[in-house]
Amino acid sequence: MYRYLVLTRGLEERFERLFKQGKIVGGLYRSLGQEATAVGSALALREGDWLAPSIRDLGALLVRGLDPRDTLLQYMARRGSLCAGKDNTNHFTVPELGILGPVSPLGTQLCVLNGVALAFKRRGEPHVCMTYQGEGATRTGASHEGFAFAAALRLPIVIVVEHNRWAFSTRSERVAAVAEWTDTAKAYGMPAAGVDGNDVLAVHEAAVEAVDRARGGHGPTMIVAESYRILGHAQHDSQTYVPPEELERWRARDPIPRFERQLVERGVATQEELRGIREDVDAALERAVDDALAAGMPDPEEAMTRVYAEPEPDVTPWTRMTPVGYADLEVLAASSVLRPLEADTPRAGAATAAETAR
Repeated sequence: MYRYLVLTRGLEERFERLFKQGKIVGGLYRSLGQEATAVGSALALREGDWLAPSIRDLGALLVRGLDPRDTLLQYMARRGSLCAGKDNTNHFTVPELGILGPVSPLGTQLCVLNGVALAFKRRGEPHVCMTYQGEGATRTGASHEGFAFAAALRLPIVIVVEHNRWAFSTRSERVAAVAEWTDTAKAYGMPAAGVDGNDVLAVHEAAVEAVDRARGGHGPTMIVAESYRILGHAQHDSQTYVPPEELERWRARDPIPRFERQLVERGVATQEELRGIREDVDAALERAVDDALAAGMPDPEEAMTRVYAEPEPDVTPWTRMTPVGYADLEVLAASSVLRPLEADTPRAGAATAAETAR
């Protein structure tokens, strides 16, 4: 757990440096202060399970086995990246690791992952899905549909709601009139567990219980992880709308120093052992950054590859067909497309094929 927490933060710190150096362009979303939620929950899954992250769940991807070097290649859109340079955030799917890429309109990925969970259930496979949403995303229409569908069909899925107090610049109490966010689960007939999202052990314990429940055929669970977004929504957000004293209160609850104290006080590890882990992680990340920078940019021809799956022989996907315009209708009327209509015996008052086309 400690290694994954340190790895997540160290990797995101390097993302930020590369962003400031102009080597990462576009959006950069960090999970500073929220690492424990992603790491603790994802460690409850096992091989064959699937996970769909949100924008602050890098730690969950690393737990699933994603190589830090692959994330660096991806964020810098370098040659050999998971999306071949076509995207530079975590919008990628890695089936062999059980990773389903997030969907940008927040709240919709629950509906997509429900399909994976439904497939597991129909096939009788003992696998579980897990996905993440900020509290703001749970207020979208797609999210409501996703929760209702998962609960009604008792799907094997765990939904982690990262209650980090801010939906961009909107406070969480402005998007739902509830005192406790776990109360929102009652509308769907779904059990909910509230947990300190900055305590990696508490998150893991809640996630293990929810995953076991789903794997046993008892349906979905909502886990509400109480945490805080210490940085702005993205790197471009200066976070001036947040009171400084509020930030300081939550910085004091940083999950990594907190876990360090737990490990030492319980005699699980010494300060020297923890320092050794941090040094190993730093060295590995420096090598990964050097390798990614040396990879170079993709060839321009890569832009035309891996956009669509290659079709079956003698099949032309509709996405590769010539678009039909008004000028083509007369041609269509005489083509084989409408011949079945022409072959029918005309009924009284029936339009001809040409009239139908017009």
